[in-house]
Amino acid sequence: MTTIKKSASKFLASAFGAALCTIMVSSGSAYALSMKTTNFTTQPIGHNEFCKAAPIECQRTGRNIAPHQLTRASWAKIVNVNNHVNTTITPLTDLEIWGKMEVWSYPTNVGDCEDYVLLKRIKLIKAGINPGNLLITVVKQPNGEGHAVLTVRTDRGDFILDNLVGRIDDWRDTPYEYLKRQSTDHAGRWVTIEDNRSRIARN
Repeated sequence: MTTIKKSASKFLASAFGAALCTIMVSSGSAYALSMKTTNFTTQPIGHNEFCKAAPIECQRTGRNIAPHQLTRASWAKIVNVNNHVNTTITPLTDLEIWGKMEVWSYPTNVGDCEDYVLLKRIKLIKAGINPGNLLITVVKQPNGEGHAVLTVRTDRGDFILDNLVGRIDDWRDTPYEYLKRQSTDHAGRWVTIEDNRSRIARN
């Protein structure tokens, strides 16, 4: 989707502590507002091909799944996974890796934005977070290029894991236009996002 600069995945380890302190603030105004989703929409072609190759990753996740309960311990796990993947995978485009566009796969040492998301998602599932709360999300960058991030759906709102940014942000504080994401009920289905942020950082 997007050309990723190699320097983008490097960030200070101190982001862990800073992010943890920020998210555990008790003020209700600090909590993130959840995204509003509407109708079912088309599945990205890369994800469709990924599902054909790994159908177990694209099954029903359940109905009426409660948002993940965000505790200090679970937040630490989320930050650790985000930090680990961002700093151990070298960013390359699908064209550079595979010689073609839109190949979604689990990376070992190189990958593009979707690959970062897939690896973060599977690691957090193994850490005990319901897959219905770990949603691959397609956004548009300010420069118009497409990009993929991981939305973590919690009882404190929706937070974004992004290989282009070291910290984890409230989705409303990111500079992207949100287009669509996986359904909370089914990992192989996608829904449109109604971008109803009350505070927007993209302007």
